[in-house]
Amino acid sequence: MDSLTERFIEWVHHVFVLQFDGWILLGFIAQGLFTARFLVQWIASERARKSVMPVAFWFFSLAGGGLLLIYAIQRKDPVFIAGQALGLAIYSRNVWLIVRECKTLVPQQ
Repeated sequence: MDSLTERFIEWVHHVFVLQFDGWILLGFIAQGLFTARFLVQWIASERARKSVMPVAFWFFSLAGGGLLLIYAIQRKDPVFIAGQALGLAIYSRNVWLIVRECKTLVPQQ
C-alpha cells in the first residue's frame, strides 16, 4: 500500500474506532433520528402523491435536533450549536402550532 492509503486507513481507524465512546454513539443516534424525519416526509409525500409535511416530521426534528444540540455543546462546536439551536426554535414553534390546532379541534368538556 502507498503512504496516502495507509494514512487514510489510519485516519478512518482513529475517527471511527479509537475515539468511539458514548458521545459518539449519542451523536449517531441523534443523527439517525434527524435523518428519519426526511424518510417520514418522503414516504408521506409518495403516498399522497404530493408534497406533505406529516406531524411526525416535527417530532423527529425536535428529538434529533435536541440530541444533536447536546452533542454539539459537548463537542464545543459553535457553528453546530448555533445551527441546531435555531432549528429547535423553529421545530418547537411548529409543534406548538400543531398542539394549539388540535386543542381547537377537540371539544372541551
